[in-house]
Amino acid sequence: MVDAKNEKQELVEQRDALNNRLDAIQKDYQQGLDADSEERAIQLENAEVLDGIYKATMEELQLVEKRLSELG
Repeated sequence: MVDAKNEKQELVEQRDALNNRLDAIQKDYQQGLDADSEERAIQLENAEVLDGIYKATMEELQLVEKRLSELG
């Protein structure tokens, strides 16, 4: 029981951290692109990386949510 409780607490903390990461990525997207063309080019390159991070984070979040539902 104690191990399941610890696991659940760790998963809840992990879920919260993943949700915070997703929120930060979404806020970054919402800022839009800079007017400066050089800065905009960098932002577009970063957008590809952020998209990958977002997808990986979503996948990890789904696994955490699944495990939490299994634990009850």
